[in-house]
Amino acid sequence: MRLRRTNPFVSGTGNEMDIDTIHKALANPLRREILEWRKEPEQHFPDQELPWLHGVCAGQIDGRCGMSQSTVSAHLATLHKVGLISTKRVRQWVFFKRDEAVIQAFGDSIGNL
Repeated sequence: MRLRRTNPFVSGTGNEMDIDTIHKALANPLRREILEWRKEPEQHFPDQELPWLHGVCAGQIDGRCGMSQSTVSAHLATLHKVGLISTKRVRQWVFFKRDEAVIQAFGDSIGNL
């Protein structure tokens, strides 16, 4: 995965990561917390009935955050736009999963400073 420091919304190979935009997304403590919770979903979202294979249901994340659904949705959208999480729709539910490859590449880029 290549790193870049340009506009994340410019089309590229799909194999690029904008580290500046990821830094901005991670500047919010709730977004960092959501990523942390997703690391061990069974510990942080024990009430989820569907398998973890798809990720964590948006409703579970909303409930844990204690904020309005629209606020949490905006934070999840930000994490998704920068590539830190992926989404999957299953029937009427939307599930969120960490994108470990992007997270690892971002961590490696920090280590190279």
